[in-house]
Amino acid sequence: MVAENAPAIALSVAAGHVVTTESAPTFVDGVASRSPNADAIAIISGGAARILTVSEDAAAEAMRRLFAATHNVAEPAGALALAGLLAEREASQGKRVAVVQTGGNVDASVLTQVLSGQTPAI
Repeated sequence: MVAENAPAIALSVAAGHVVTTESAPTFVDGVASRSPNADAIAIISGGAARILTVSEDAAAEAMRRLFAATHNVAEPAGALALAGLLAEREASQGKRVAVVQTGGNVDASVLTQVLSGQTPAI
């Protein structure tokens, strides 16, 4: 799972080799890779069926939904699983699914923006 503004990992898996980007302007800092590790790309390519890309707006919305439903704070990258599920909700309809929320490491300023309905800009 990658954020739309930080596509280096998705680009690398699709290309079959490391693809670097000049920037990764995303508040989803846990996936903000500009130069992926070649060994990591090989492992991901060998096991992942695909890499889903979600928008920063979707990541922020997932953080809001997690907080509203569970009263737990998810860091931006930790909310990507829910963002991905919401993006593909039609394909998941009628199926039993699980989403693992990981991490609560988020700056207060980022959390404030997200909970006020904004998507933080970088």
